[in-house]
Amino acid sequence: MNHKFKIGDSKVLESREALDGTMIRRRRVTSDGKYRFTTYERIEMPSLMVKKRSGEREAFDRDKLVTSIRRSVGKFLNSELEVEEVVEKAMDILYEFGTETVTSEQIGEAVLEVLSEMNEVAYVRYSSVFRKFKTLDEFEEIIRKQRKKASTRKGDKSCV
Repeated sequence: MNHKFKIGDSKVLESREALDGTMIRRRRVTSDGKYRFTTYERIEMPSLMVKKRSGEREAFDRDKLVTSIRRSVGKFLNSELEVEEVVEKAMDILYEFGTETVTSEQIGEAVLEVLSEMNEVAYVRYSSVFRKFKTLDEFEEIIRKQRKKASTRKGDKSCV
């Protein structure tokens, strides 16, 4: 799709901050009034490098992470917004390390940390792909651990 206008030639009609405060949505109109469109502004964080299992290094690719989550968890996340939420929270965890380079293992563990709180089935599915499960025993073990975590969380809530 090739448009004959530039963002710089437009006026902002309305600005709204996203509910989580990480993005600004702007409704805009071209200077001639013909086209209306929406832009999103997001805080740009420093670039991350990923040290892969092979020892190779590459630039962190957000889209690659989104794709891996979609493939691994299937339809156990209800929307693209939930996938984005997982990615954002996982990236927050990665930036908390305070380093420019993270390992692929750290990325996978960050995603698992987020999924364990959001959706148990998605957590198990992602675990099976990330950890390359080969036996039913591996599934049983991760389910047993997840159930233990869930019962601990429920116990914590009842004490409050």
